[in-house]
Amino acid sequence: MKRDPANGYVGGVCAGFAAQLGIDPLLIRIGFAATMFAGGVGIPLYILAWALIPAEGPEKPIVARLLTRRDAWLVAAGIGCLVLAGMLLLRQWGIWFSDSIAWPAAIVAAGGALIWRQSQAAPPEERTLRLPAPAAGRVGVGVALVVGGALIFLSANDALRPARDAVLPAIVILLAVAIILAPWWIRLVRGLATERAARIRSQERAEVAAHLHDSVLQTLALVQKRAEDPREVAALARRQERELRAWLNDSRPSGDATLAAALEAVASEVEGDHGVPIEVVTVGDAPLDDRTGALVAAAREALVNASKFAGPEPIALYAEVAGERVEVFVRDRGPGFEPATVPDDRRGLRESIVGRMERHGGRAQVHSTPGVGTEVELVIGA
Repeated sequence: MKRDPANGYVGGVCAGFAAQLGIDPLLIRIGFAATMFAGGVGIPLYILAWALIPAEGPEKPIVARLLTRRDAWLVAAGIGCLVLAGMLLLRQWGIWFSDSIAWPAAIVAAGGALIWRQSQAAPPEERTLRLPAPAAGRVGVGVALVVGGALIFLSANDALRPARDAVLPAIVILLAVAIILAPWWIRLVRGLATERAARIRSQERAEVAAHLHDSVLQTLALVQKRAEDPREVAALARRQERELRAWLNDSRPSGDATLAAALEAVASEVEGDHGVPIEVVTVGDAPLDDRTGALVAAAREALVNASKFAGPEPIALYAEVAGERVEVFVRDRGPGFEPATVPDDRRGLRESIVGRMERHGGRAQVHSTPGVGTEVELVIGA
Protein backbone atom coordinates (compact mmCIF):
# COMPACT_ATOMS: atom_id res chain seq x y z
CA MET A 1 0.00 0.00 0.00
CA LYS A 2 1.41 3.39 -1.06
CA ARG A 3 0.02 6.91 -0.95
CA ASP A 4 -0.15 8.78 -4.26
CA PRO A 5 0.45 12.51 -3.51
CA ALA A 6 0.92 13.30 -7.21
CA ASN A 7 -2.73 12.44 -7.92
CA GLY A 8 -4.12 13.44 -4.53
CA TYR A 9 -5.47 16.67 -3.10
CA VAL A 10 -4.20 16.46 0.50
CA GLY A 11 -1.91 13.54 1.24
CA GLY A 12 -2.72 11.09 -1.56
CA VAL A 13 -4.37 8.56 0.82
CA CYS A 14 -7.59 8.19 -1.19
CA ALA A 15 -5.66 7.97 -4.46
CA GLY A 16 -3.45 5.26 -2.96
CA PHE A 17 -6.43 3.21 -1.77
CA ALA A 18 -8.11 3.61 -5.17
CA ALA A 19 -4.98 2.44 -7.00
CA GLN A 20 -4.75 -0.59 -4.67
CA LEU A 21 -8.42 -1.50 -5.20
CA GLY A 22 -8.55 -0.56 -8.89
CA ILE A 23 -11.46 1.87 -8.58
CA ASP A 24 -12.05 5.58 -9.14
CA PRO A 25 -10.48 7.73 -6.36
CA LEU A 26 -13.67 9.84 -6.30
CA LEU A 27 -15.55 6.93 -4.68
CA ILE A 28 -13.00 6.70 -1.86
CA ARG A 29 -13.12 10.46 -1.35
CA ILE A 30 -16.92 10.41 -1.14
CA GLY A 31 -16.65 7.61 1.44
CA PHE A 32 -14.26 9.63 3.60
CA ALA A 33 -16.52 12.68 3.29
CA ALA A 34 -19.53 10.59 4.35
CA THR A 35 -17.75 9.49 7.53
CA MET A 36 -17.71 13.12 8.66
CA PHE A 37 -21.42 12.70 9.45
CA ALA A 38 -20.69 9.50 11.43
CA GLY A 39 -19.04 11.23 14.34
CA GLY A 40 -16.19 12.55 12.25
CA VAL A 41 -14.37 9.21 12.43
CA GLY A 42 -12.97 9.64 8.90
CA ILE A 43 -10.78 12.61 9.87
CA PRO A 44 -8.57 10.79 12.43
CA LEU A 45 -8.47 7.74 10.17
CA TYR A 46 -7.22 9.88 7.26
CA ILE A 47 -4.61 11.58 9.44
CA LEU A 48 -3.45 8.20 10.77
CA ALA A 49 -3.15 6.77 7.25
CA TRP A 50 -1.30 9.89 6.09
CA ALA A 51 1.17 9.53 8.97
CA LEU A 52 1.80 5.78 8.68
CA ILE A 53 1.50 4.91 4.96
CA PRO A 54 4.59 5.71 2.84
CA ALA A 55 4.26 7.66 -0.37
CA GLU A 56 5.32 6.53 -3.84
CA GLY A 57 9.08 6.72 -4.24
CA PRO A 58 11.86 6.97 -1.64
CA GLU A 59 9.90 9.24 0.73
CA LYS A 60 9.39 7.77 4.22
CA PRO A 61 6.12 7.97 6.18
CA ILE A 62 5.66 11.13 8.21
CA VAL A 63 6.04 9.26 11.52
CA ALA A 64 9.28 7.64 10.36
CA ARG A 65 10.67 11.00 9.23
CA LEU A 66 9.75 12.65 12.51
CA LEU A 67 11.23 9.84 14.60
CA THR A 68 14.57 10.21 12.81
CA ARG A 69 14.72 13.92 13.76
CA ARG A 70 15.60 13.26 17.41
CA ASP A 71 17.03 16.73 18.09
CA ALA A 72 13.89 18.46 16.85
CA TRP A 73 11.69 16.29 19.05
CA LEU A 74 13.90 16.91 22.11
CA VAL A 75 13.70 20.68 21.56
CA ALA A 76 9.92 20.56 21.05
CA ALA A 77 9.45 18.39 24.16
CA GLY A 78 11.64 20.73 26.20
CA ILE A 79 9.69 23.81 25.11
CA GLY A 80 6.42 22.02 25.87
CA CYS A 81 7.60 21.08 29.37
CA LEU A 82 8.69 24.67 30.05
CA VAL A 83 5.33 26.06 28.92
CA LEU A 84 3.45 23.49 31.03
CA ALA A 85 5.61 24.25 34.07
CA GLY A 86 5.01 27.99 33.66
CA MET A 87 1.24 27.51 33.39
CA LEU A 88 1.14 25.25 36.47
CA LEU A 89 3.21 27.78 38.40
CA LEU A 90 0.79 30.58 37.48
CA ARG A 91 -2.12 28.36 38.62
CA GLN A 92 -0.38 27.67 41.94
CA TRP A 93 0.21 31.39 42.53
CA GLY A 94 -3.38 32.20 41.72
CA ILE A 95 -2.43 34.29 38.69
CA TRP A 96 -4.65 32.34 36.37
CA PHE A 97 -7.34 32.84 33.81
CA SER A 98 -9.97 30.20 33.31
CA ASP A 99 -9.03 27.02 31.45
CA SER A 100 -11.33 28.10 28.62
CA ILE A 101 -8.90 30.97 27.95
CA ALA A 102 -5.49 29.65 29.01
CA TRP A 103 -5.31 26.38 27.11
CA PRO A 104 -6.68 27.74 23.78
CA ALA A 105 -4.21 30.61 24.14
CA ALA A 106 -1.35 28.13 24.61
CA ILE A 107 -2.41 26.15 21.52
CA VAL A 108 -2.71 29.31 19.42
CA ALA A 109 0.68 30.51 20.67
CA ALA A 110 2.30 27.18 19.72
CA GLY A 111 0.79 27.31 16.23
CA GLY A 112 1.75 30.97 15.78
CA ALA A 113 5.32 30.27 16.90
CA LEU A 114 5.59 27.42 14.38
CA ILE A 115 4.32 29.64 11.54
CA TRP A 116 6.65 32.50 12.48
CA ARG A 117 9.61 30.15 12.76
CA GLN A 118 9.07 28.83 9.23
CA SER A 119 8.54 32.33 7.82
CA GLN A 120 11.84 33.51 9.33
CA ALA A 121 13.86 30.36 8.49
CA ALA A 122 14.73 31.43 4.92
CA PRO A 123 16.93 34.43 4.09
CA PRO A 124 14.99 37.65 3.34
CA GLU A 125 15.75 37.49 -0.38
CA GLU A 126 14.35 33.93 -0.58
CA ARG A 127 11.14 34.47 1.39
CA THR A 128 8.25 33.81 -0.97
CA LEU A 129 4.75 32.38 -0.72
CA ARG A 130 5.98 29.14 -2.30
CA LEU A 131 7.55 27.00 0.45
CA PRO A 132 9.35 23.65 0.15
CA ALA A 133 7.23 20.61 0.99
CA PRO A 134 8.62 20.05 4.55
CA ALA A 135 8.28 23.74 5.45
CA ALA A 136 4.77 23.87 3.95
CA GLY A 137 3.80 20.84 6.06
CA ARG A 138 5.03 22.50 9.26
CA VAL A 139 3.20 25.71 8.35
CA GLY A 140 0.06 23.63 7.80
CA VAL A 141 0.41 22.14 11.30
CA GLY A 142 0.82 25.64 12.72
CA VAL A 143 -2.30 26.87 10.91
CA ALA A 144 -4.24 23.85 12.20
CA LEU A 145 -3.13 24.62 15.77
CA VAL A 146 -4.15 28.27 15.49
CA VAL A 147 -7.56 27.45 13.99
CA GLY A 148 -8.09 24.60 16.47
CA GLY A 149 -7.22 26.80 19.43
CA ALA A 150 -9.61 29.49 18.24
CA LEU A 151 -12.43 26.96 17.81
CA ILE A 152 -11.77 25.47 21.28
CA PHE A 153 -11.93 28.95 22.77
CA LEU A 154 -15.25 29.70 21.05
CA SER A 155 -16.69 26.32 22.02
CA ALA A 156 -15.56 26.56 25.67
CA ASN A 157 -17.18 29.97 25.98
CA ASP A 158 -20.47 28.85 24.31
CA ALA A 159 -19.93 31.22 21.41
CA LEU A 160 -20.62 28.58 18.75
CA ARG A 161 -24.09 27.60 19.96
CA PRO A 162 -25.99 30.56 18.45
CA ALA A 163 -24.34 30.01 15.07
CA ARG A 164 -24.84 26.23 14.99
CA ASP A 165 -28.33 26.36 13.51
CA ALA A 166 -27.12 28.56 10.64
CA VAL A 167 -23.69 26.99 10.07
CA LEU A 168 -24.76 23.33 9.89
CA PRO A 169 -27.25 23.79 7.01
CA ALA A 170 -24.68 25.87 5.13
CA ILE A 171 -22.05 23.14 5.53
CA VAL A 172 -24.47 20.45 4.33
CA ILE A 173 -25.45 22.54 1.28
CA LEU A 174 -21.80 23.22 0.44
CA LEU A 175 -20.92 19.52 0.69
CA ALA A 176 -23.86 18.61 -1.55
CA VAL A 177 -22.85 21.20 -4.15
CA ALA A 178 -19.22 20.01 -3.95
CA ILE A 179 -20.25 16.39 -4.54
CA ILE A 180 -22.42 17.41 -7.50
CA LEU A 181 -19.75 19.59 -9.12
CA ALA A 182 -16.76 17.39 -8.25
CA PRO A 183 -16.71 15.41 -11.56
CA TRP A 184 -16.68 18.59 -13.67
CA TRP A 185 -14.12 20.26 -11.43
CA ILE A 186 -11.81 17.22 -11.52
CA ARG A 187 -12.21 17.01 -15.29
CA LEU A 188 -11.35 20.72 -15.61
CA VAL A 189 -8.25 20.35 -13.43
CA ARG A 190 -7.06 17.30 -15.36
CA GLY A 191 -7.74 19.05 -18.66
CA LEU A 192 -5.68 22.07 -17.58
CA ALA A 193 -2.86 19.79 -16.43
CA THR A 194 -2.93 17.91 -19.74
CA GLU A 195 -2.92 21.16 -21.71
CA ARG A 196 0.00 22.49 -19.67
CA ALA A 197 1.97 19.26 -20.19
CA ALA A 198 1.28 19.38 -23.94
CA ARG A 199 2.38 23.03 -24.10
CA ILE A 200 5.60 22.22 -22.25
CA ARG A 201 6.32 19.31 -24.59
CA SER A 202 5.63 21.52 -27.60
CA GLN A 203 8.03 24.19 -26.30
CA GLU A 204 10.69 21.56 -25.61
CA ARG A 205 10.34 20.14 -29.11
CA ALA A 206 10.60 23.64 -30.56
CA GLU A 207 13.76 24.33 -28.52
CA VAL A 208 15.34 21.04 -29.63
CA ALA A 209 14.45 21.74 -33.27
CA ALA A 210 15.85 25.28 -33.05
CA HIS A 211 19.09 24.07 -31.47
CA LEU A 212 19.55 21.30 -34.02
CA HIS A 213 19.00 23.80 -36.81
CA ASP A 214 21.47 26.27 -35.29
CA SER A 215 24.19 23.70 -34.71
CA VAL A 216 23.96 20.36 -36.52
CA LEU A 217 22.20 21.44 -39.71
CA GLN A 218 24.37 24.54 -40.12
CA THR A 219 27.51 22.45 -39.64
CA LEU A 220 26.30 19.92 -42.21
CA ALA A 221 25.79 22.78 -44.67
CA LEU A 222 29.38 23.92 -44.05
CA VAL A 223 30.63 20.35 -44.51
CA GLN A 224 28.94 20.22 -47.92
CA LYS A 225 30.58 23.51 -48.89
CA ARG A 226 34.06 22.40 -47.84
CA ALA A 227 33.86 18.77 -48.83
CA GLU A 228 37.10 19.13 -50.82
CA ASP A 229 39.07 19.91 -47.63
CA PRO A 230 39.10 16.79 -45.40
CA ARG A 231 40.97 18.51 -42.56
CA GLU A 232 38.48 21.36 -42.41
CA VAL A 233 35.57 18.90 -42.48
CA ALA A 234 37.12 16.88 -39.64
CA ALA A 235 37.65 20.04 -37.57
CA LEU A 236 34.04 21.09 -38.09
CA ALA A 237 32.82 17.62 -37.12
CA ARG A 238 34.94 17.55 -33.95
CA ARG A 239 33.78 21.00 -32.85
CA GLN A 240 30.14 20.13 -33.52
CA GLU A 241 30.50 16.85 -31.59
CA ARG A 242 31.90 18.68 -28.55
CA GLU A 243 29.17 21.31 -28.68
CA LEU A 244 26.39 18.74 -29.04
CA ARG A 245 27.72 16.59 -26.20
CA ALA A 246 27.97 19.63 -23.94
CA TRP A 247 24.39 20.61 -24.81
CA LEU A 248 23.02 17.09 -24.23
CA ASN A 249 24.82 16.78 -20.89
CA ASP A 250 24.01 20.37 -19.89
CA SER A 251 27.68 20.87 -19.11
CA ARG A 252 28.29 24.07 -21.03
CA PRO A 253 30.39 26.42 -18.94
CA SER A 254 28.57 29.38 -17.44
CA GLY A 255 30.98 31.03 -14.99
CA ASP A 256 30.73 34.84 -15.05
CA ALA A 257 29.68 34.99 -18.70
CA THR A 258 27.99 38.18 -19.83
CA LEU A 259 25.87 39.16 -22.78
CA ALA A 260 28.62 41.20 -24.44
CA ALA A 261 31.16 38.39 -24.11
CA ALA A 262 28.69 35.85 -25.51
CA LEU A 263 27.88 38.06 -28.50
CA GLU A 264 31.61 38.54 -29.20
CA ALA A 265 32.11 34.77 -28.98
CA VAL A 266 29.31 33.87 -31.40
CA ALA A 267 30.38 36.62 -33.83
CA SER A 268 33.94 35.28 -33.80
CA GLU A 269 32.65 31.74 -34.32
CA VAL A 270 30.41 32.66 -37.26
CA GLU A 271 33.16 34.82 -38.78
CA GLY A 272 35.60 31.90 -38.60
CA ASP A 273 33.10 29.45 -40.11
CA HIS A 274 31.94 31.60 -43.02
CA GLY A 275 34.83 33.98 -43.63
CA VAL A 276 32.61 37.09 -43.57
CA PRO A 277 33.79 40.02 -41.37
CA ILE A 278 31.45 40.93 -38.50
CA GLU A 279 31.66 44.24 -36.64
CA VAL A 280 30.39 44.04 -33.04
CA VAL A 281 29.43 47.11 -30.98
CA THR A 282 27.93 46.75 -27.48
CA VAL A 283 26.64 49.52 -25.23
CA GLY A 284 26.21 48.29 -21.66
CA ASP A 285 26.21 44.69 -20.49
CA ALA A 286 24.04 42.19 -18.65
CA PRO A 287 24.51 38.79 -16.99
CA LEU A 288 23.91 35.74 -19.16
CA ASP A 289 20.74 33.94 -18.05
CA ASP A 290 18.04 31.97 -19.86
CA ARG A 291 16.49 35.02 -21.55
CA THR A 292 19.73 36.68 -22.64
CA GLY A 293 21.05 33.25 -23.65
CA ALA A 294 18.07 32.86 -25.98
CA LEU A 295 18.79 36.36 -27.30
CA VAL A 296 22.40 35.35 -28.06
CA ALA A 297 21.24 32.18 -29.82
CA ALA A 298 18.79 34.14 -31.97
CA ALA A 299 21.51 36.71 -32.81
CA ARG A 300 23.84 33.90 -33.81
CA GLU A 301 21.25 32.48 -36.21
CA ALA A 302 20.73 35.96 -37.69
CA LEU A 303 24.51 36.27 -38.20
CA VAL A 304 24.65 32.85 -39.87
CA ASN A 305 21.82 33.76 -42.24
CA ALA A 306 23.49 37.06 -43.11
CA SER A 307 26.85 35.34 -43.69
CA LYS A 308 25.28 32.78 -46.02
CA PHE A 309 23.10 35.07 -48.12
CA ALA A 310 24.38 38.65 -47.83
CA GLY A 311 27.64 38.23 -49.73
CA PRO A 312 31.15 39.33 -48.73
CA GLU A 313 30.15 42.73 -47.30
CA PRO A 314 30.76 43.22 -43.54
CA ILE A 315 27.90 42.47 -41.14
CA ALA A 316 27.12 44.83 -38.25
CA LEU A 317 25.96 43.60 -34.84
CA TYR A 318 24.84 46.32 -32.40
CA ALA A 319 23.67 45.56 -28.84
CA GLU A 320 22.36 48.01 -26.24
CA VAL A 321 21.44 47.31 -22.61
CA ALA A 322 19.25 49.88 -20.84
CA GLY A 323 18.05 48.63 -17.46
CA GLU A 324 15.82 45.59 -17.99
CA ARG A 325 15.57 46.18 -21.74
CA VAL A 326 18.09 44.56 -24.11
CA GLU A 327 18.13 45.26 -27.84
CA VAL A 328 20.26 43.59 -30.51
CA PHE A 329 20.37 44.58 -34.20
CA VAL A 330 22.00 42.52 -36.97
CA ARG A 331 22.37 44.45 -40.25
CA ASP A 332 23.75 43.50 -43.65
CA ARG A 333 23.86 45.08 -47.12
CA GLY A 334 22.89 41.94 -48.98
CA PRO A 335 20.24 41.43 -51.65
CA GLY A 336 17.39 41.39 -49.10
CA PHE A 337 14.20 39.36 -49.33
CA GLU A 338 10.49 39.40 -48.57
CA PRO A 339 9.95 37.82 -45.09
CA ALA A 340 6.38 36.81 -45.99
CA THR A 341 7.64 34.60 -48.81
CA VAL A 342 9.86 32.42 -46.57
CA PRO A 343 8.63 28.79 -46.79
CA ASP A 344 7.18 27.23 -43.62
CA ASP A 345 9.80 24.46 -43.61
CA ARG A 346 12.66 26.96 -43.18
CA ARG A 347 13.13 26.98 -39.41
CA GLY A 348 16.04 29.39 -39.36
CA LEU A 349 13.81 32.46 -39.28
CA ARG A 350 10.52 31.19 -37.87
CA GLU A 351 11.79 28.96 -35.05
CA SER A 352 15.41 29.82 -34.32
CA ILE A 353 14.79 33.58 -34.29
CA VAL A 354 11.13 34.62 -34.04
CA GLY A 355 9.85 31.53 -32.20
CA ARG A 356 12.78 31.42 -29.78
CA MET A 357 12.34 35.07 -28.80
CA GLU A 358 8.60 34.68 -28.25
CA ARG A 359 9.10 31.60 -26.07
CA HIS A 360 11.35 33.62 -23.77
CA GLY A 361 9.11 36.67 -23.48
CA GLY A 362 10.78 38.80 -26.16
CA ARG A 363 10.08 39.71 -29.75
CA ALA A 364 11.89 39.62 -33.08
CA GLN A 365 11.22 41.68 -36.19
CA VAL A 366 12.83 41.29 -39.59
CA HIS A 367 13.08 44.41 -41.75
CA SER A 368 14.26 43.58 -45.25
CA THR A 369 14.07 45.40 -48.58
CA PRO A 370 15.09 43.63 -51.78
CA GLY A 371 18.27 45.20 -53.17
CA VAL A 372 18.95 47.23 -49.99
CA GLY A 373 19.66 44.81 -47.16
CA THR A 374 18.22 43.21 -44.05
CA GLU A 375 17.98 44.19 -40.40
CA VAL A 376 16.97 41.75 -37.65
CA GLU A 377 15.73 43.44 -34.45
CA LEU A 378 15.74 41.41 -31.23
CA VAL A 379 14.26 42.84 -28.00
CA ILE A 380 13.87 41.45 -24.50
CA GLY A 381 12.48 43.40 -21.55
CA ALA A 382 10.18 46.34 -21.03
